[in-house]
Amino acid sequence: MPTPAIFGLNLQSVSTAQKLPTSDGLTGGYLPGGTEPGPLLAGALDFVDHQVGALVAELTRTGQADSTVIILSAKHAQSPTDPNALTRIDDGAVIKALNADWAKAHPGAADLVAFSTDDDILQLWLSDRSQAAADFARTFVLSHDATGNTISGASRTLPASGLTTAYAGAGAARFFGVPASDARHPDVVGIVAHGVVYTGGTSKIAEHGGADPQDRNVPLVVSGAGAGAHAGRVDGAPVETTSIAPTILTLLGLDPNELSAVRNEHTRALDVTPITR
Repeated sequence: MPTPAIFGLNLQSVSTAQKLPTSDGLTGGYLPGGTEPGPLLAGALDFVDHQVGALVAELTRTGQADSTVIILSAKHAQSPTDPNALTRIDDGAVIKALNADWAKAHPGAADLVAFSTDDDILQLWLSDRSQAAADFARTFVLSHDATGNTISGASRTLPASGLTTAYAGAGAARFFGVPASDARHPDVVGIVAHGVVYTGGTSKIAEHGGADPQDRNVPLVVSGAGAGAHAGRVDGAPVETTSIAPTILTLLGLDPNELSAVRNEHTRALDVTPITR
């Protein structure tokens, strides 16, 4: 069968090895200090290295290495990398306390929090979507002391539900860059203090989804036919992973502006050379 023009895959082992306390009898995450992988994570990195190496070897065997570009990145990282910075907080307990406070002020009303999704960010959708209700929830979470546990399981209490700041109603919409009338944005979004992970018990040691730089900063490698004059160069300038899609089109000799997101967001492709076959 012909080789596809674009082939992609997703390897999850590094992600799970970063966030699981243990697996297969090995300790997950990074060693204290947060720069050296622990045994489970080191094994996961070796596994991914082997899988990528197998693809490169097959491309070489079939004579396609000189006409192929490999782009290697990640859609997110995890925080905290240093296990000593970890504080696990049960977001269910925070929400329960918020609902109880709302019930005192509004007898007979439904629970204020209708839905939440929290990892190392707090996102609340409310049954009452007014600005007043959103402000009530924001005030509560920023004044609530939350008790969690550390990497060793010891108790640790943090102010403001483990948050540094929170946005409510129209402020939450501005945070996501959408109109206040957009019903999809959360009514309250909270930015956690570094190291806070919302989870019950001790089942995680890191998470993603928030604004922590350790969540958002990932490597991006472009190697192969399109590297051109940039081969072997390490560039420390920040770029967005959204640049990957228009870069793929550029490599294939297609117009990146055919993508509506590129037109709307003015996403730039990386500096690559189109592939010639």
